Amino acid sequence: MQMKEDGKNDNLVTLAILTYTKAQILQTVLQSEGVEATIMNVNQITPTVNAAVRVKINESDLPKALKITEKAAWLTEDMLDEKAEHEKKRNTILLPVDFSEYSMKACEFGFNIAKSMNAEVVLMHVYFTPIYAASLPNGDIFNYQKQGFDREAHIIHRQVQEKLEHLSNQIDAKIASGDFPNIKYVKKLREGIPEEEIVRYARRHKVTLIIMGTRGSNQKKIDLIGSVTAEVIDRSRTTVFAIPENTPYKTFDKVKRIAFLTDFDPRDLIALDNLLQNDFPIFKPAISLVHISDSDEHDKWDEIELGGIKEYLTKNYEGLDVDYEIIKDDDNFSNTLSEFITKHQIDVITLSSYRRNIFARLFNPSIARKMVFHSDTPLLVISV
Repeated sequence: MQMKEDGKNDNLVTLAILTYTKAQILQTVLQSEGVEATIMNVNQITPTVNAAVRVKINESDLPKALKITEKAAWLTEDMLDEKAEHEKKRNTILLPVDFSEYSMKACEFGFNIAKSMNAEVVLMHVYFTPIYAASLPNGDIFNYQKQGFDREAHIIHRQVQEKLEHLSNQIDAKIASGDFPNIKYVKKLREGIPEEEIVRYARRHKVTLIIMGTRGSNQKKIDLIGSVTAEVIDRSRTTVFAIPENTPYKTFDKVKRIAFLTDFDPRDLIALDNLLQNDFPIFKPAISLVHISDSDEHDKWDEIELGGIKEYLTKNYEGLDVDYEIIKDDDNFSNTLSEFITKHQIDVITLSSYRRNIFARLFNPSIARKMVFHSDTPLLVISV
């Protein structure tokens, strides 16, 4: 809060949330017109990599600032350029599969989404060859490599190739019967650690969306695809949609209410905008904003923050149904969340995701990882 020359208080309000570079430009434009502007939420170590920072001004300057921004052609031009560039790219959905029944569920959903997004599908299986010469006695390494390794690797490759062909035949049959839409798709086999190969492919080929199957709350903790999905969510810069095998619907148009988990990071607003601005084929879903608190008492500032996000959404998206709630993160978290999902008839749990270092992932498992292992509700993790 600042004090004006006449002695009255003047609150700071957020005018825009932009990348650091664009925020600097807007700040310069405003100040040249006599409007004081402050950039906040800047990464002090490497400011240029910040996904979004806030440009704040005095509340009394808001009418003037809005007129200035309306005349700022660079904002409109940049947005049009980014949209045109996006339209040039072909949407691609990556579908990693492990030949289980619940990966077929992901295929069903993936092909339906591909139709509504005008996208092509990449059907990928990553197989791991558990043969390490380094684990053998030194004297046997050369002989084993020469006589055994190539043979075993060839057998494994042939087996997974046959399984991928079998899955492809099943998909072709479903397309022929009308169960799956007739979508262009390609098959990919990769050898390596599944989560690493999935993330690498998505990054190199600029995949639009990764869709993966999970078994939901009844899966075993050692189940491979569940842990792989959690790792992909943690490490990928691509939006990930995780689908439990018992999901009752097959397309996004059946989604009526979304629970969006927020920790009040500015990137959450970007994720919500991406969700609501036709990046996903969901038509005006109702949104429940959820904050997971680790304190014994609900902080009143959490309520204020949630109310602010609700106001932003209802102001920018006419007719949008928005409510909010605070959930306690404790030993009963999964039960509390399940009760919330049932009570509010939640169809999809949604949250933003941003890269965290390895120590954060090891010692403070993400909410997304908890969702994969403990929820029967689909999880949409939007990369920002």
